[in-house]
Amino acid sequence: MLALVKKPRIELSIHGEGVDELLAWIEKKYEISVLTTADAEESVPVEETDFWREMEANRVGNLLAGARLKAGLTQARLAKRLGIRQNMISDYERGKRRLSPTMVRRFSKALHVSEKRLQYRGNCSATRASRRR
Repeated sequence: MLALVKKPRIELSIHGEGVDELLAWIEKKYEISVLTTADAEESVPVEETDFWREMEANRVGNLLAGARLKAGLTQARLAKRLGIRQNMISDYERGKRRLSPTMVRRFSKALHVSEKRLQYRGNCSATRASRRR
């Protein structure tokens, strides 16, 4: 698969269930066109791509955005459901704001996502940003 973006091209290979759903989400989230190719010889392990590093750096934010989109919710509607401002949803999704344990529970219930999946790892961008303050 070849993803065309304003940055240099990213090539990666994805196999398994849900590939079409993942590709649709990537196209929508990053406003890009994803082209597929059957030539696996030119593929690169996804973990070696900038795309992967960017996605992993904001794993929780990307999970929140994906779960919100899957639930058919806008940021404004989810914010209303949680009783917070829309810009806070945006900050969580972009990794600019860290989820507290209370917010983890609230997002988990609102989006039907496991609380464990919403726990931050030590390499999260929001974690690094909060340590610099």
